[in-house]
Amino acid sequence: MLGPVQTRSVSPVFVGRTEELNSLNEALSRAAAGEPQALLLGGEAGVGKTRLVEEFATAACRQGAVVALGGCVEIGADGLPFAPFSTALRALHRALPAEFAEAAAGQEEELARLLPEMGEGLPARRTGRHDEESLARLFELTARLLERVAAERTVVVALEDLHWADASTRHLLAYLFRTLRTGRLVVLATYRADDIHRRHPLRPLLAELDRLRTVRRIELGRFTRDEVSRQIAGILATEPHPGQVDDIFERSDGNAFFVEELAVCATEGCGTGLTDSLRDLLLVRVEGLPESTQRVARVVAEGGSTVEYRLLAAVSGLAEDDLIEALRAAVNANILSPAPDGDGYRFRHSLVREAVADDLLPGERSRLNRRYAEALDADPTLVPADERVMRLASYWYHAQDPAKALPAVLDASVTARRRHAYAEQLRLLERAMELWDTAPEDIRAALRPVDFTEVYPPCGCDPATTPLRYLDLMAEAAVAGRLGGERERALKITKRALHLLEDDGDPLRAAWFWVQRSHLVQGLARGDGWTELATAEELVRGLPPSEVHAEVLSNFANWSMVHCPGPEAVTAAERAVEYARMVGAREIEMNACLTNAGLAVESGDVEAGLAEMFEILRQTLDDGLTTVASRVYVNLPNSLEAIGRSREAIPILEEGLDYARRFRLSDKEAWIWGNLAESLYSLGRWDQAADAAVRAELVGRSARPRGFHAANRATLALARGELSEAARHLTAARGYFGSHDRAPQHDLPLSALAIGVAAGEGRLLDARAELERVLDTGFSPGTQRYAWPLLLTAATTEADSLGLPVAEQDRSKILDRIREAARPLATNAPVWLAHERWLRAELLRAESADTPDHWSEAVTAFEPLERPYDLARVRHRLAQALLFAPGGAEQPDRDRATELLRLAHAAADHLGARPLADAVTLLAQRARLTLRAAQSPAGDEDPARSLGLTGRERDVLRLVALGRTNRQIAEELFISPKTASVHVSNILAKLTVSGRGEAAAVAHRLGLFPERALHAPVTE
Repeated sequence: MLGPVQTRSVSPVFVGRTEELNSLNEALSRAAAGEPQALLLGGEAGVGKTRLVEEFATAACRQGAVVALGGCVEIGADGLPFAPFSTALRALHRALPAEFAEAAAGQEEELARLLPEMGEGLPARRTGRHDEESLARLFELTARLLERVAAERTVVVALEDLHWADASTRHLLAYLFRTLRTGRLVVLATYRADDIHRRHPLRPLLAELDRLRTVRRIELGRFTRDEVSRQIAGILATEPHPGQVDDIFERSDGNAFFVEELAVCATEGCGTGLTDSLRDLLLVRVEGLPESTQRVARVVAEGGSTVEYRLLAAVSGLAEDDLIEALRAAVNANILSPAPDGDGYRFRHSLVREAVADDLLPGERSRLNRRYAEALDADPTLVPADERVMRLASYWYHAQDPAKALPAVLDASVTARRRHAYAEQLRLLERAMELWDTAPEDIRAALRPVDFTEVYPPCGCDPATTPLRYLDLMAEAAVAGRLGGERERALKITKRALHLLEDDGDPLRAAWFWVQRSHLVQGLARGDGWTELATAEELVRGLPPSEVHAEVLSNFANWSMVHCPGPEAVTAAERAVEYARMVGAREIEMNACLTNAGLAVESGDVEAGLAEMFEILRQTLDDGLTTVASRVYVNLPNSLEAIGRSREAIPILEEGLDYARRFRLSDKEAWIWGNLAESLYSLGRWDQAADAAVRAELVGRSARPRGFHAANRATLALARGELSEAARHLTAARGYFGSHDRAPQHDLPLSALAIGVAAGEGRLLDARAELERVLDTGFSPGTQRYAWPLLLTAATTEADSLGLPVAEQDRSKILDRIREAARPLATNAPVWLAHERWLRAELLRAESADTPDHWSEAVTAFEPLERPYDLARVRHRLAQALLFAPGGAEQPDRDRATELLRLAHAAADHLGARPLADAVTLLAQRARLTLRAAQSPAGDEDPARSLGLTGRERDVLRLVALGRTNRQIAEELFISPKTASVHVSNILAKLTVSGRGEAAAVAHRLGLFPERALHAPVTE
């Protein structure tokens, strides 16, 4: 474990806080049992947060826990990116070197962004394109690292002063609090509550964390009079006079730090004449120190949260003996204290540092910052290497020297980007833009493009010889804002850039910014991004091939594939591939190829499109193009699901999950989980589908994958008859997707759900209104996958409402509109053809014109497909048509209907589809049919027949129990593989099991096939 936790408190007695300390100890006990704990500790400045953490950490160490402390570092008004996590991870690395190394194995290069020493001795870092998953990868790695380190040992990570945290630290903490699931881990963060004004950046995070049931928030209040009395007694080592207690309690208002200051002042005789001003109270003891000590205090106050001794010596200008004497006086007076690592000094309390810094004159502040910067320029070893660039940029900026500050700030922005600290990179680039006009011309002329901004043309020529331009800074800042989640600020920057480009005559630059604006308005749910992309496409039209041109076309094609697939999208994708190949932009080429393959599947060239997708997956995996490969793992199974080949999609999705986890692509993982839930639902594995949908919610960070998850859960809830749950998830999904971007792949399923929920709640007119809104818009080519289920839901609603007075008005018009909308939809995939047959039968049912033949066609179409829920529904309707055919049902029809209802009921019961099961039961009761198979005479009972299995299904089950595949079963029984598959699906439904292995186990358990019968030949 770590050594004893260092205390910085004057009072030797820990007073009060019993309830709060019990809460922390309870969290430690739960963590030790394997349940990760997340806690927030808030309170005003000086109320005793640090002291409470010290007491808790000491107690945790006594119980064998490893405690790692990290504090947010303030340099002037700046926070170092990831500073508290870097400090805490460094402490863990020192305390548990073997466990840490094992947990980080294989990910050292990425984790070096938080802990630079982990990258020592590794080959030069690979360069790659930054994307919106980069930060998520780093966050996921950090979470899993902590879980692994805490797998066998209780670990406490305490992060102090969250009110100073940089944006990247805040985002990482939020991610940890949302995603930690295993490990003996406590994550505790403290913040100063009185600093959290309405616009403080920590305020939204606290609100978000308050909504998480896994996060506990502890508010630390002020001391009572009795507690103040005990604290004073501990400081003075004697019982205080009641009058003194009353005076200090009144003046301190129970604030622990103020109590200490007032008590010490009273002891030292400096209490008389103190004003009630907080600043004066904090400064009174500093002003009582020797002048040299006050001077050192002012230097330390401006240097940051902690100042290294060698740096302090260089800046103070004092002889070493004089400096040591001044420091000793400050430490003895409890103004300064040695830093925890023993290599510097810090103020014992940040309030005192702020008061001393606020007391500096304007010229004095800039002069001190200049001296800090000059000292660091002269000797970079004065501070840790991973802090030098950021601190130098801050010192030069606050020194108000644009000539020095601009290059330093740009260097720091590159460092922030390499650490995926995009929010800090954006802040630094905004400072660079602020400094640009005031920096001398010769300084600006010597600058070069600072980093790699996707495909943006840095200067339109060789970046090594052409000076940096202001627009280049804006491009860097726009990408940093998008990648860091600061889309609002990034959008403002792109708008300013486009305004500057209006008279510039540079179409490539303008097109690039229009593409950025498209991404941003979509991310902010301000629009669908089409206007921006169309503008970009118009700007590059006719220009020679370039990366920007290829990127514009690739984005144009991808947008069209999602929103309105058609010939224009195909043309754009093909041109993007051609241009990308010309300029050697491999990643853009592969992205455009993938879009083109997806368009091929949607247009009907299914096998060619799928083959192209498989080839792209192979190539991108070989080339290490993780962004494109992860997109293939989303799109390829999605295309398979679209054409009804759900079972083929499952292994690809499982492989994709492993890939996304390995590269920490959290949003891609969420999409894959959502696709997996969809395919599992189709296959009738609903419990597994529900689990997959929940996993999608847990890992997804962006709105759209979370909207997809909510839609999946709404679909499942609706099928199970849980209307209120379905409505709740539908509302959530619409909130995630927004109302400005109605992409068919999201909008049509939500509309189908809205119609289904409205119908379930008896709101027929609302269901019709939703349908007419969709029909007024129409279906884009290639959207048949979503259009067929929506039209079917609407037709079923109309058929179910037949005979209701409210349904008669406009019924004919609605049915005609459904037929007209269905006419151009593609049916070249078996699943789409099956839906066409079903829709036709439902429309006839809505007109009381359906016959058993219509429903037989639908059943026949669905039987070869692995869609047990859909098959059960059409079987139910066929049984209904047989039983209530004009002229009455003959006995053969009743027998056939009985078998259909038994199959439908078995499937509905297995799936938990309560509305379908109830409808089947009600129909059987009306027709006086028994859903259970008739029992054989005693002593002659066949267990297979008691389960409702036909003779052919009995033969199939025997071969399943022997481990035969569908093809082998087909060969042995002289039937087609598809028919064998249908029999297997029926058997699984009747036995209420989810797989062949379970079916074989049931057969063995019930003794359906004695050993000799298992291998007996089949007889007709």
